[in-house]
Amino acid sequence: MPPNIPLTKRTIALLGGVLLALLAGCGSPGDKAEAPHTKAAAPPPEPDKALAPAGLPGMPPVLDPRDIYAADRPGKLSPAVRGFPSRVYVPNTNSNTVSVIDPATYKVIETIPVGVQPQHVVPSWDMKTLWVNNNRGHTLTPIDPATGVAGKAVEVHDPYNLYFTPNGKYAIVMASLDRELVFRDPHTMRPLKTTPVSCYGVNHADFSADGRYFIVSCEFSGELLKVDTEKMEVIGRQKLPFHGAMPQDVKLSPDGRTFYIADMMAHGMWVLDGDSFVTPGLLPTGKGCHGLYISRDSREMYISNRGEGSISIFDFKQNRLTKKWWLPGGGSPDMGGVSADGKVLWLSGRYNSEVYAIDTATGEQLARIKVGGGPHGLAVYPQPGRYSLGHTGVFR
Repeated sequence: MPPNIPLTKRTIALLGGVLLALLAGCGSPGDKAEAPHTKAAAPPPEPDKALAPAGLPGMPPVLDPRDIYAADRPGKLSPAVRGFPSRVYVPNTNSNTVSVIDPATYKVIETIPVGVQPQHVVPSWDMKTLWVNNNRGHTLTPIDPATGVAGKAVEVHDPYNLYFTPNGKYAIVMASLDRELVFRDPHTMRPLKTTPVSCYGVNHADFSADGRYFIVSCEFSGELLKVDTEKMEVIGRQKLPFHGAMPQDVKLSPDGRTFYIADMMAHGMWVLDGDSFVTPGLLPTGKGCHGLYISRDSREMYISNRGEGSISIFDFKQNRLTKKWWLPGGGSPDMGGVSADGKVLWLSGRYNSEVYAIDTATGEQLARIKVGGGPHGLAVYPQPGRYSLGHTGVFR
């Protein structure tokens, strides 16, 4: 204490207050954290929302930009389909029928007569109707998946395949021989706009993650198209760099960055950056590469090799083929889908009048079921997802 400051009672009181304040400032880190004036830590940012692409107007928002198939998890059925019986619908192109299989018994329980040359069974955008594409009969036959009853056929010219825009605004008929993309009312199928194409055999398609464009395969001229969804116009076209190329099924990777296009004559998948639409590279898979199907956990893709009776497995994270399953006794695995629980891959046997059920854990053939002639684009129904983009069931 300096000698010129008198030690009074008031001075002692002031010194005591200062001492107490100093002691309070020497508490533990835990004491500091609990102080009333301490500011709470800011919550972590939500990267998924920040990264989600701005979608096509009216399109349901992307659930997870890292996985566009996030809504397709095992058993995650929409209320719209939850009460539907589990069935496999098989269009028999040469028999003009649809075989209906009970997947619990692996038995055909019904055969439905339809139009001429049915190619694919396609779930509608709202998932309430299955449309049978009677290609040479120039009709679509609706089937009610709640009852399995077929309704009155609707006149639609050259419906080889059928898709729906991600916002549900249009149905898109792939008029293969007419060389047209026909945008129609998704319920009545009334034509709204016809887009002529210069390639031959418009066939299969898939949409970008934001739904603003889609990639189309042209089977008979070995080409790819890029189409603006909202404008309904072709904005890109390229010839595949393989003599005699015959592109088939198209599928987008879970992260939305890459399109894969099966090619039955190049015997592999074309790997395409859809945004830049530059010349794709080829990944050999097997003879007659044809159908592409995503696993329920979005980790793998099942690739049917129709010309050799095998299924190749592509791992997205490893970016490579990891396995190959062979059908015992051979076969012609073509188009199909994955069961709602993800445990069974169903594929039509195009040249063998049969359907294959394959265990997705082991690759073992569970059943080989006789159906009509020329079975093609079968639909496993119902499946998880919020809405259908078409084909044999592309759900998001």
